[in-house]
Amino acid sequence: MPAVLWFRRDLRLSDHPALCAAAAQGEVLALYVLDEALLKPSGKPRLAFMYGCLEALNEQLGGRLLIVKGDPETEVLKAAQSVGATEVHVSTDCAPYGRKRDAAVAKVLAQNGIDWVETGSPYAITPGRITKADGDPYKVYTPFYRAWVRHSWPSPAKKTKVDWIEPKKSLKIPKAPSVGKMVLPEPGEKAALKLWRDFLDSGVNYADGRDRPDLPGTTKISPYLRWGCVHPRTLLKDLEDETLRGEIAWRDFHADVLWHNPKAARWNLDKRFDSIRLEDDKAAFELWCQGKTGFPIVDAGMRQLLAEGWMHNRVRMIVASFLVKDLHLPWQWGARHFMRHLVDGDLASNQLNWQWVAGSGSDAAPYFRVFNPTTQGKKFDPKGDYARRYIPANENYPAPMVDHAHERQVALERYGEITGS
Repeated sequence: MPAVLWFRRDLRLSDHPALCAAAAQGEVLALYVLDEALLKPSGKPRLAFMYGCLEALNEQLGGRLLIVKGDPETEVLKAAQSVGATEVHVSTDCAPYGRKRDAAVAKVLAQNGIDWVETGSPYAITPGRITKADGDPYKVYTPFYRAWVRHSWPSPAKKTKVDWIEPKKSLKIPKAPSVGKMVLPEPGEKAALKLWRDFLDSGVNYADGRDRPDLPGTTKISPYLRWGCVHPRTLLKDLEDETLRGEIAWRDFHADVLWHNPKAARWNLDKRFDSIRLEDDKAAFELWCQGKTGFPIVDAGMRQLLAEGWMHNRVRMIVASFLVKDLHLPWQWGARHFMRHLVDGDLASNQLNWQWVAGSGSDAAPYFRVFNPTTQGKKFDPKGDYARRYIPANENYPAPMVDHAHERQVALERYGEITGS
């Protein structure tokens, strides 16, 4: 019997458990739904990259990807009925909106005699599966990581032969929005796998190089993980580096925290921070957004974001700390700006990492850990190569917009007000 494979955050054909499950049923209709609830809030860089990944997937499918637009509750049912499908297969969506949407779609399908089948997820281990002995979720990364390693994960799914159904009528993949001079990564599964092979062949020592934005020490695989052009298990099977394995575990941890605390996408996990004194300085925020704070490593990071839709992870922490603890602005402002410009913008990783820096999240950095942007620059960009890459030498560069030592003290005083310390 025919089945539908509804692609979402799994835009690939290899190591795809849901695809294998659908193919075992019979002929498969490949479906993608353009959902305004997801498209509307997405930034242009993320949309442009995603449309490119859809084009690459459609090419792999020989042009047989059915593109529809509208309410998934209506469109998925119509697609299934158009080919007489008895099952709709998906990778589990673990984000708050996706869970709510999928429950509604599954209900409509069931009312029409069509089964909803979830197999796999965008994570090494699906959120919600790792718990303490008493069934409670982990709130701290280190014990989560130990449990994550003990639990382990399946080997990559084997390749399977698929008899794809030719859709009768499909929309064209939308034209990618203009991102100006921004240089985006090459989209698609083939590009992801090549990037990964090149990283492995390069001999880069990730543990030593990952904190140096001036050096090519990171994988830059995050945009492909975001859209499922590669599955984390595909990476894990090749990994001997425990540090990099830990970064994949952090990704799973943040997804698990959001699974158990959906409101953490918008609100403080630690409710004490609801009452911390913050500023409402839009002008200061704009200087931060434009990379005009007067602190080179902060400004280079913010300009890299605007130029590439990506930012080095160490620098993400530095610029986030500056916004929250030097400018005393809400972490939500920074998180929203990141999501608007990041190609790899992922709700769980982005929001929970911001909360980690702000001190309001699960397993948060101690609030008194305030990154000094000057010493961070000297330590991780010792020759200034990273800063010069994004700040022209002939620029009339501004003086520092704040006195870091003073603002650090202000941040600690305000933290003391909500903790009584």
